[in-house]
Amino acid sequence: MNTSKPLGKLIAIGGNEDKGTYPNPRTKKKYYLNFFELGILKRVVLESGKEDPRIEVITTASMIPEEVAKSYLNSFAMLNCHQVGIMDIRTPEDALLPEYVERLRKADVVMMSGGNQSRLTQMFGGTEFLRVLKQRYHKSPNFIIAGTSAGAMAMSQTMISGGSVPDALMKGAVKMGTGLGLLDTVVIDSHFVKRGRFGRLIEAVALHPKLIGIGLGEDTGVLITGGNQFEAIGSNLVVIMDGHKLEHNNATAARKGEAISIENMLLHVLVKGNVYDVVQREFYPNLKLLLQAAESEQLVADKPANAPSSVSTDV
Repeated sequence: MNTSKPLGKLIAIGGNEDKGTYPNPRTKKKYYLNFFELGILKRVVLESGKEDPRIEVITTASMIPEEVAKSYLNSFAMLNCHQVGIMDIRTPEDALLPEYVERLRKADVVMMSGGNQSRLTQMFGGTEFLRVLKQRYHKSPNFIIAGTSAGAMAMSQTMISGGSVPDALMKGAVKMGTGLGLLDTVVIDSHFVKRGRFGRLIEAVALHPKLIGIGLGEDTGVLITGGNQFEAIGSNLVVIMDGHKLEHNNATAARKGEAISIENMLLHVLVKGNVYDVVQREFYPNLKLLLQAAESEQLVADKPANAPSSVSTDV
């Protein structure tokens, strides 16, 4: 585990529409690519510290990468960003091409589209591409890795790979897998409020109680700084589930299909501007209060052990 705080930032976005995630590849239903994230994409650009950053869009998760790519190009162009490349990586062999690694080394922003999060781990797991991505996240100040829907869910080490919402909280309803490993303290779910995914995130946290569950509503995301500071951005809700104080929890012992019983799951709801520290497991109404709390803790830590007390003993 890398214990130093990363210098880069993550932006995990909850998604809006499927953007090409079809339940059946042969379906004739039209999926509109309505880029709700335009406001959040503006924040992505802002956090890079550059007016026209070099952006690389990874469309690997999507089943319609050409359409997704075109929509991102148009969306970033509306933000006056014109150094935008598309990494059309569809096979494990594509992921090994040196040209993509070189482009990654030069990028200011990497954006992972929605689709199927398992495709991201299948294509990039154990590759030089993923090693460089992690290296840049940890060592390059203001380097941004953003992801929407599947691209957000794949950021964690322990990843939700699927699951049935109607069967939520029946053992086995949530399917777990291994993600890209950019975060090892959380597990992320997307489209959280609209698709009613509370139950499957509860089960995921019950199965992995040392992790913090992050449920991202649509048109909503979290800006993650230092690997631990989660600031809610966008117009909807971010739901935090903390299982560190669970008492009764039969998630491990229950057989597949049996109901899960849990005691003392903590829940927080964040809106735009609220901040949550996943290491300290503390909620703050805004970033200023978090910084003030951190400063106070540092002053206490720096105070010499034999320093005189400030409390007066006069009578």
